Amino acid sequence: MSLALLGDALIYAVLPVYAQSFGLTLPWVGVMLSANRMIRVFAYGIIANLTQSIGVRRMCIGAAVLATLSTALYGFSQGPAVMLLARVLWGLTYATLVLVTLSYAVQSRARVGTRVGIGQAIQCIGPIFALFFGAWLVAQVGPNNVFIALAIPTALAIPIAFSLPKSTEQKPKPMKKSLRSFTRPTPIDLIFFLQGYGVGGVFAVSITLIFARDASMSEAVMFGGALMAMRHFAEVIAAPLFGWSADRFGARRVFGLATALTMLGFVGVAAGLTVFGALVMLFFRGALASLGPAVITQSLAADEDVMMPLARMQTWRDIGASCGPLATGFLLTVLSAEIQHAMVAVASAAALIYWLISAKSAHNSETPS
Repeated sequence: MSLALLGDALIYAVLPVYAQSFGLTLPWVGVMLSANRMIRVFAYGIIANLTQSIGVRRMCIGAAVLATLSTALYGFSQGPAVMLLARVLWGLTYATLVLVTLSYAVQSRARVGTRVGIGQAIQCIGPIFALFFGAWLVAQVGPNNVFIALAIPTALAIPIAFSLPKSTEQKPKPMKKSLRSFTRPTPIDLIFFLQGYGVGGVFAVSITLIFARDASMSEAVMFGGALMAMRHFAEVIAAPLFGWSADRFGARRVFGLATALTMLGFVGVAAGLTVFGALVMLFFRGALASLGPAVITQSLAADEDVMMPLARMQTWRDIGASCGPLATGFLLTVLSAEIQHAMVAVASAAALIYWLISAKSAHNSETPS
């Protein structure tokens, strides 16, 4: 997963300010940055059942090949068609890898927060490298060639996938009712929808443009890339720490605190405190990476299947993250990035209050009189 994420991590920092180098307009940038998530929304159920049929190892090998191909295709893209193909291939790759990693993590429900947190930390190593080193490399070789170069380390995922043991494969349970038909989102699904919309959409698309107001395009990419790298670096620290806290003190209270502080980060960016607000937002967004699976798992009975609620949460986050870049690309023509961050903060506050009220009502109904 860490190697597969190299190209996807950098494309968010590069594409908004170098759109013309890829033959795209700004609205097309929003389409491309959301296309992979749109594919995932409809693909989760199919991929889960396919993994059950052919096994984890073969799915990981296929995902490693597709990750390498999609990263290289970014570099050869000169118009919407090739870039769209690359983003679709990446969407299928990520959907495969995220379901496999979650299926391993939830095997120990008592330590799910810690296990997910450690997994998230390992996965973030590649994106951190791509955003720090790759953003610098853009200025040296150009925005297109940098992705061809990144395809080389991404290809190292292929022999790693082949080295996975055949005899100890763990297969996720099939999702029979699946994600192909959407159910009404729960309160926690709404929170993750807004997290995906805000961080994966509004922030990811607009942060380099905010810096480009007062800096050159290459400097804006470096500054924006550094903050996008902090998103992953924050997960390295916050996901294991808050995952452990959820296992020890209860996921619900820790999740509520992290959600509130993420919302305050959006407020900071909206108020013009761009770097400070972004760091707060990204750190506590990193915490939610492990807290979401933990709070869902802890709310279920021991004999209940956890994969469907986890997959639904992931689906709604991806719906938000696919709508976010698409909407932001168009809204930037009429609304500033700061106003859009403020709108996300208000919506997040409403969703958090809704979740707290719902969680309290559920707790009261379960308490015997």
